[in-house]
Amino acid sequence: MGNSQTSYGDAGFSAFIRRAFSRHLGHGPEDFDKPVIGIANTFSEINRCHSHVKPMIEAIKQGVIMEGGTPLEFPTISIGEMFTSPTTMLYRNLVAMDTEEMITAQPIDGTVLIGGCDKMAPAQLMGAASADKPAILFTGGPMNNGEYKGRTLGACSDCRHFWQEYKAGTVSEEEINEINERLAPTSGHCMVMGSASTIAACAEAMGMMLPGGAATPATANERMRLARETGRAIVRLVKEHIRPSDILTKKALENGIRTLMAVGGSTNTVIHLIAIAKRLGLSLTLKEFDELSRGTPFIANLRPAGKYQLQDLFHAGGINAVLKELSPLLHLDQITVTGKTLGENIAGFELSEEYRDVVRPFENPLFDEGGIAVLFGNLAPDGAIIKPKAASNQLLNHRGQAVVFSSIEDMEKRIHDPELDVTAESVLVLQNAGPVGAPGMPEAGGIPIPEKLLKQGVRDMVRLSDCRMSGTASGTVILHAAPEAAVGGAIGLVQNGDWIELDVENRSLELLVSEEELENRRRLWNPPTFETYLRGYPLLYRQHVLQANDGCDFDFMLPDKKEEGFSEKVLAGGGDMK
Repeated sequence: MGNSQTSYGDAGFSAFIRRAFSRHLGHGPEDFDKPVIGIANTFSEINRCHSHVKPMIEAIKQGVIMEGGTPLEFPTISIGEMFTSPTTMLYRNLVAMDTEEMITAQPIDGTVLIGGCDKMAPAQLMGAASADKPAILFTGGPMNNGEYKGRTLGACSDCRHFWQEYKAGTVSEEEINEINERLAPTSGHCMVMGSASTIAACAEAMGMMLPGGAATPATANERMRLARETGRAIVRLVKEHIRPSDILTKKALENGIRTLMAVGGSTNTVIHLIAIAKRLGLSLTLKEFDELSRGTPFIANLRPAGKYQLQDLFHAGGINAVLKELSPLLHLDQITVTGKTLGENIAGFELSEEYRDVVRPFENPLFDEGGIAVLFGNLAPDGAIIKPKAASNQLLNHRGQAVVFSSIEDMEKRIHDPELDVTAESVLVLQNAGPVGAPGMPEAGGIPIPEKLLKQGVRDMVRLSDCRMSGTASGTVILHAAPEAAVGGAIGLVQNGDWIELDVENRSLELLVSEEELENRRRLWNPPTFETYLRGYPLLYRQHVLQANDGCDFDFMLPDKKEEGFSEKVLAGGGDMK
C-alpha cells in the first residue's frame, strides 16, 4: 500500500496485514500498487473557511483517479480565526506537527493539503516541508464581495472600519446590524489581501499551488476545475519524484517575498515564510525582507492598502497577472507543482488593459516600494515590522510619548477610560502580548483608538506591540517587536511618558531614553508570572516557541543541524511558571 512503508512485524507480515485491512473500502490489491494520494481533509463546521470543501475534495479525488492514482482522505486539525481562543497562532505549530506526522506515519506517496483560513495553509506548508513527500496546496478560495448601499464590503477590513465608526457614534445600531449581515456573503476566506489571501498568493508564486489557485473565488466554477487538476497534478508529482524541498528553494522563497511586497500582503506572512524556510534548513532574515521590499514595486491595487478585492483580481487574471508584471525581478527557472518552471507557467499570459487599475504596470506602480518595512533600533534590536502603505503618511515620521498597557487585559480594561491620559500624538504601547507573553502572539496589535479620541475625529495613531495584526487591518501599527517583553525585550522596559521616535524612511524605531537608564530598568525587570496555561500544549508552546524574527516555530521542530545565524531559544523556562 503505497511506496511509503510502515512496519507491523516483519516486512512480509506487514504487507499481508495491511492488504487485509485495506479491503474495507472495496479496493483491490492492484489499487495500492498505484500512487496512493492522501487528502488532508480539514473540513470543519466551526472553521467557516473550510466548511465548504467537501465537493472540492470529491473533485480532487476524481483528478487523482483520472491520473491513475488511489485517493484516500485523512483528517487533520482545522482551526479558524474567528472561533479559536485565544488565537489561531497558538495552534499553528500544532497543525504543522499534526500534518507532518500524518504524512510521514501513513503509507501514502503524496498529499493534497486543503488550506484556507489564515494559519492553516502556512502550517500545512511547514509540515509538508519537514515530511518532504510530494505535496500540493489547494485552498477553499476567497469569498465573493459584500455590498452595502452601493459600497463594496470586504471581510474583515470593513468589520474593523465600521466597528470603529460605530464606537465613534457615526454609525447607528441599525446600520451596524445591516452591515453585519452583508460582510461575509458567501463561503470562503476573507476576500481582501489579508493573511489567507496572502499566503495563497505566495504559495502560488513559490510553486506549491497551481496557477490560478490563490484568487479564484470559492463560488466560481473554475475552483472545481482547479480541484480536479490538483488531483491530477499530485499524481504526476509522485511519478516524477518532485518533493517540497525541490520546489521550496531559497530562490522560490524570494519569489514569494517579492509577491508579498507587490500585493501589499499581510505582515503575518513574514513570520510564516521564515518558519517554512527554517523547516528546510534555509536562512531567511528580516533584513532580506526589507531589501526585497525596497526593490519591489507595489503593483496590486488591493485592499486594505488599495481599492479592489480578490474577486476583482480573479477577473484580472489572478496572481498570474502579478507574476507576469514582476517577471523582471523573479527567478523564473524555479520548478513548480505543474512540473514546469514559473516562467513557463506565466509565459502565455497577457493582462487585459481593462484591468490595468487592478494590477498596475511594472513601470507605473501604485508605489515604488513594497508593502512592508522592517524597523530596527533599541526598541526592537531583532526587528519590528510595519505596513507603510496602510498607514497615515503624517505618522510615518513621528515622535510621541508612550501610553503603556502591560497586557492585553490591561489594554482592554483601560483603553476607553475617559480619564486615560492620552492625546492624538501619543504612542500606544502594548506589552506582554508576544509568542510567550500572550501566549501565541494574538492579533491585538491594532490597538483600538481610545473612544474619547474617536469622538474628536482621530482615526489613526502610532501603535507599538510585540504581537500581530490581522492582514485585513490598516493603520500606523508597529508589530512583532523582538525580543518580546515577556522574555526581557526592550519593549517591556517602556514606561508611561517615555518619548518614542519612529522614522520609517530610515527604518528606525528608538526609545529616547539613555542607555544608562535602560540598563537600570533591565536590572529591575522581573520575568512575568503566568497564572494561566500552565499545562499541556500551551505550556509546551511557552517553553519552546521561537521569537517572531525566527518564525515562531518550536525550537525542536527545526532540522537537526542548526545553521549559523539561527537565534538561540530566548526563553529558558517560560518566566516564573509557579
